[in-house]
Amino acid sequence: MVGLLLSVPVTAVAATPGPTSPPVAPSAPPPAAAVSGLALGPGRLPSCTGVVEALPQRARLAQRLMVGVDGSDPAGTAQTVQQTGIGGIFIGGNATNLLRNQSLREVQARARIPLAVAVDDEGGRVQRIDGLDGDLPSAREMSALDPLRVRELGRDRGQELRGYGITVNFAPTVDVSRQRAGAVIGDRSFGNDPAKVVRYAGAFALGQRESGVFTVLKHFPGHGHADGDSHQGRVTTPPLEQLRRDDLQPYAELLGPGGQLAGTGVDSRTGVMVGHLDVPGLTGELPSSLTPAVYALLRDEYRFDGVVYTDDLGAMKAVTGTFALPEAVERALAAGADVALWSGGGRVSQVLDRVEDALAVGRLDRALNDRAVARIVAAKGVCS
Repeated sequence: MVGLLLSVPVTAVAATPGPTSPPVAPSAPPPAAAVSGLALGPGRLPSCTGVVEALPQRARLAQRLMVGVDGSDPAGTAQTVQQTGIGGIFIGGNATNLLRNQSLREVQARARIPLAVAVDDEGGRVQRIDGLDGDLPSAREMSALDPLRVRELGRDRGQELRGYGITVNFAPTVDVSRQRAGAVIGDRSFGNDPAKVVRYAGAFALGQRESGVFTVLKHFPGHGHADGDSHQGRVTTPPLEQLRRDDLQPYAELLGPGGQLAGTGVDSRTGVMVGHLDVPGLTGELPSSLTPAVYALLRDEYRFDGVVYTDDLGAMKAVTGTFALPEAVERALAAGADVALWSGGGRVSQVLDRVEDALAVGRLDRALNDRAVARIVAAKGVCS
C-alpha cells in the first residue's frame, strides 16, 4: 500500500512537466525495515482479543506449550509444529542442523501463528551456538568486564541468534549466588551482590533486546542460595523474607515499575522463568512452578504482566519425581504459568488431551487461559 501511494504523485509529475522543468532524479529507496508487527507499532496491530477468539480451544492451549525438539532433525520438527500447532519449540543440546541453511524458515512456515523458537544461550557452560559463532563468556566472566561491553556482547550474540531464526533466549540468569563455578548455578550467576546482578544482567538483556531477541530472566524466585540441584530432586531456598532482600531484588529492580526491562504488550521483550523450588513462607507441598502463590507474587507485588514460563517440567526430578508430564503441565498452567516447557519433546497430543479436558470441566479457567494466550501472542508481535 505504501508503494502504491508513493507512485501516484510521481506519475502525475511525469505526465505534465513544464516546458523548462529540469529532470527530477529518482529518490533513493528508504532503508528496508524488518518485516515484523512490532515495527508497525501497537496502533497498527489487530487486537489480541480478536486473534485469541479466532482460535479453537485446543489451538489456544497449544500456544501455551513449548516443546523440546531434536536440533538434528529439521523435517521432524516441521512435522511436529504442523501437526500439533504448538506455540513454541526449544532447541537444546549441541546439534545445529536446525540452525543451518535457514531450516527454521521451513519450520515457521508450518505454524499458523509465528512460532517462538527458544534456546538457553547464557554463555560459559550453557550455550548453543558456540560451535557456529564461537564462545560466549559465562556470566561470572562477564561480570569482570565493563557493563557497556556486556551490553555489546548481548547485542552481538542476539544478532547471531536472530540470524538463525531464534526468537527467545532463556537468559540471562539473575540468580544471586556465591556457589563454586561448577555448581548448579555457579558461574551462571553474575555474582552474590544483587546490585551487581542487576547491573550486568540488565546490560546483557538490553543488548539482546536491541537485536530483537526476547529475553527470559530465571529462575524465579531465586535458585542461587538453594540447598541443592532441582535437576536431581526437591530443593529448599532460604525463607521468602530473606529472598526479598537478596534473590528477588533483580526482579524488583529490572521488571518492577520503572525498571529498565519493564514493559507490557508489544513493548515487553522480557519474560520470566519460574524454577522448581521449595520456599519457606511461600510454597507448601508443591514446588514453586506449580504453586499459585508464586505467580501471584510475581504478578501482584512485582507488577509483571509479561510472559511467564516454567522451568523444564519433563526432565527435572523436583517435578518428575512426583508428577507425570501431563499432570505437571496442567498444574503449572492452573497455577499461573503462561507457558509450560519440557525439553525432551514428544507427548504433545497426550498433554493437549489432558489440558483440554481440564478446560472443559473447569480445572483450568477459560478467562485466565485466554488472558495467557493473549500475552503469548502479543509477545510475538502479532497483535496488541
